[in-house]
Amino acid sequence: MRPRTHYAKAGDISIAYQVTGDGPVDLVRVPGWISNVDYEWEYSPLARLIERFSQFSRFIRFDKRGTGLSDREVGFPTLEQRIEDVHAVMDAVGSDRAVLFGSSEVGNMSILSAATYPDRTAGLILQGCQARGQWAPDYPWAPTKEQIEEQLIELERDWGGAVDLKDGAPSLANDQLAQEWSAAYMRYSASPKAAIAMWRLGAEVDVRGILSSIRVPTLVLQKEHDRWVKQEEGRYLASQIPNARFVLLPGLDHLIWGDGQDRLIEEVEAFVTGVRPAQSYERALLTVLFTDIVGSTRLAVEKGDRQWKELLQKHHDAARHEFHRHGGTEVKSTGDGFLATFVSPTPAINCATAMRARLAKIGLPIRAAIHTGECDIRAGDLSGLAIHLASRLLAEAGQGDVLVSRTIKDLLVGSAFVFDDRGEVGLRDIPGRWQIFAVG
Repeated sequence: MRPRTHYAKAGDISIAYQVTGDGPVDLVRVPGWISNVDYEWEYSPLARLIERFSQFSRFIRFDKRGTGLSDREVGFPTLEQRIEDVHAVMDAVGSDRAVLFGSSEVGNMSILSAATYPDRTAGLILQGCQARGQWAPDYPWAPTKEQIEEQLIELERDWGGAVDLKDGAPSLANDQLAQEWSAAYMRYSASPKAAIAMWRLGAEVDVRGILSSIRVPTLVLQKEHDRWVKQEEGRYLASQIPNARFVLLPGLDHLIWGDGQDRLIEEVEAFVTGVRPAQSYERALLTVLFTDIVGSTRLAVEKGDRQWKELLQKHHDAARHEFHRHGGTEVKSTGDGFLATFVSPTPAINCATAMRARLAKIGLPIRAAIHTGECDIRAGDLSGLAIHLASRLLAEAGQGDVLVSRTIKDLLVGSAFVFDDRGEVGLRDIPGRWQIFAVG
């Protein structure tokens, strides 16, 4: 029997979800490009997949904001907002920890969620996923920018008609019922404008920099002859995620309801029913913020000891107020600056820009640097490459600058932030060259 559609609140956005099954482990299917949880039941191969997953788990499906039965016309969701949607649904159904099952384009969000919130992630399944959505010299398997634009032109031209499945599901390419259902599914899942925007912006995401931070059990599934996502991409993910298991499935179809369904279900069931219990983590993926006062030595001389101490106290009070307001955690004071951490990039940037504006009013110019990476946690202090890199970025910042790493920019595709490219720099004691950006 088709389940009732419920709604969870992610901020002021309503997220539609359905729950089937009552197994001992929660399995959350994170929707890919677009979805409609109710219309999925109209196509028997997909309905069968849902029913099979529901036999060994409490299977939770939802439509992310802007798609399906969730609130529409809400703009393109950033990776952080997609994670909010997942947690809002989990909270609504009383799920503390769940296995995340991400297919295709949504793999990047699932990766970020698992790395950032290991205590809420029992395991991670990636099926037909990419680490980067667009070709690069060091990632040659993804489509080029020109190929993506050609796909979008074709998508917009043919929207609403029978879907050509020759690449997404070759085994169904001559199946008229599959073509017609897929066309209706797309219409019920998103508007053409929203769907194209999500496709285009999703192609800009690059999560390679955080793969090594994943510490939860991970299964990478990849179809052998997938035409949309090459098997090299699945192998790359498995090679970069610690202790990930890679399974190459026979078949042609990228779409999850295509060929080889039974083998896929078997692999998912074996993984879900065998996930390990929760662990305590001494390493975590965090967004790191460093700040300091520009020209503090000169200001101290100019102001005199008493006035400088008063200004410094105002600086400390303002910084701590903004940390609290934006959900940051103060790690330590560096005298004329701070090291603080956040669970994601957006609040860190908002905090830094708010500090910059607040302190400028009392004549204290600051600079800031932000990076997301894995940190070692010991006795309340932090260490690791992410800390060193953010510290070295700060040295590149000028008065009023809020500098961010390429990792931050790639994680905020679709956000309202504007980033000015400052080029590549060498950072002291850190190998290679690093591309940096300033928050506009």
